Amino acid sequence: MSAPVHYEIEDGIAWVTIDRPEARNALNAATRQGLWDATHRFVADDEALVMVLTAVGDKAFCAGADLNEMAGTSLEVPPADFVPHFGRNVEVTKPTIAAVNGVAYAGGFMLAQMCDLCIAAEHARFAVTEVKVGRGSPWAVPLPSLIPPRVALEILMTGDPIDAARAYELGLVNRVVLQEELRAAAAEMARTIAGNAPLSVRAAKATVGLATELSRRDAFAAADELWEPVYRSRDAQEGPAAFREKRSPVWRGE
Repeated sequence: MSAPVHYEIEDGIAWVTIDRPEARNALNAATRQGLWDATHRFVADDEALVMVLTAVGDKAFCAGADLNEMAGTSLEVPPADFVPHFGRNVEVTKPTIAAVNGVAYAGGFMLAQMCDLCIAAEHARFAVTEVKVGRGSPWAVPLPSLIPPRVALEILMTGDPIDAARAYELGLVNRVVLQEELRAAAAEMARTIAGNAPLSVRAAKATVGLATELSRRDAFAAADELWEPVYRSRDAQEGPAAFREKRSPVWRGE
């Protein structure tokens, strides 16, 4: 059997691909472990500047936990390390993009939500279906900071899906493209990010997080501290020098 999760590097982009299309890319034990392995590899991989998380096929990005496996194990409360959840049980300071190629339900919704950015195929659907099977979604805590709280409540309490166009209107999705354009669109966004100064990109990601974690006064103070080493870096001098010399900057990440 092939591995349920693939990791490959292309032009500084780490492509992490779930490969269980026959099971709608559901999260069984092997797939969850594959995602953990890929996450740890990305964090440690100096060659990888951006991660794109996607899946095989055009039906499902991820339909959530494998309910057949769950029924067999009588799982109650999932352990803290059940699946990698960026910013909750694993720190990922580099940028991440979800390329959603089909339904993103339950745990699949979580995977799309946890990435910094999200591009969806036009036929993609998003739903938090836990209420329909008596399960829970504590991972949805960040959702009201991404979309209006009343819409978040509707999604969480009805379990009904929204389409990609509605997700885009709400700000849950950054771009909607044709299925055949999804990989190219994700690659274009990832290359743009990877071409920027890496210290600035990572500090930008952390800055947005401050707004949801701290008061405004404390967030400004934390942001000043966060950005000071960026201002003092060699890259901060390289950018203006490259502009003056009419050449592309050479980022060193230091």
